[in-house]
Amino acid sequence: MGREFLDLFEEWSKSYDDTVGGHDIEYQEVFKHYDKILDSVTKRAHGHVLEFGVGTGNLTERLLKEGLKVTGIEPSPAMREIAVGKLGNVTHIADGDFMDFPEPEQVDTIVSTYAFHHLTDEEKEKAIASYGKLQNTGGKIVFADTMYQSKEAHEQAISEATQAGFHNLAKDLQTEYYTTIPFLEKVLEAHGYTVNFERCNQFVWIMEAEKL
Repeated sequence: MGREFLDLFEEWSKSYDDTVGGHDIEYQEVFKHYDKILDSVTKRAHGHVLEFGVGTGNLTERLLKEGLKVTGIEPSPAMREIAVGKLGNVTHIADGDFMDFPEPEQVDTIVSTYAFHHLTDEEKEKAIASYGKLQNTGGKIVFADTMYQSKEAHEQAISEATQAGFHNLAKDLQTEYYTTIPFLEKVLEAHGYTVNFERCNQFVWIMEAEKL
């Protein structure tokens, strides 16, 4: 459920904002257009928003500025502490993850950025199935994350990172559970969603699904 990476989150909380700001050369391309990606996710959201993987609160802050009600879910105490420091008490950030979280009474949009890859494909499918039960017609799932058009494309990305000497990035791409667009499309359609994908950089796509 992604909690096997919790120690990483705790350590990364100290430098996360610097990393997404492009100060880590290995991850510059991963976080290229970071602000635009968050803005794009924000523009696609409506109503009561359930956000998974709040992290340091960068997306949450944008959602709140748009006047949206946000319920945040974040498993890392260190990340939650930073987010609360930024946001104050204007929204609730609960301990939880993609599969184990306090369910709000109504969820219009489910959002997440740079986090869904912490789940295996089996867990992703279970999570999406549970989200379908929370949403009515017109409800949305809007996730921005690293994903690939095929398994071969994923393998190529690992090879390119290795050849570039980006060994931390290559290890990340091998260790975490990056999935493919065809898999996500199949799962979402099976659970009553229509979906489209928009590429944001060499790694990240925005997945926008709407409940039929």
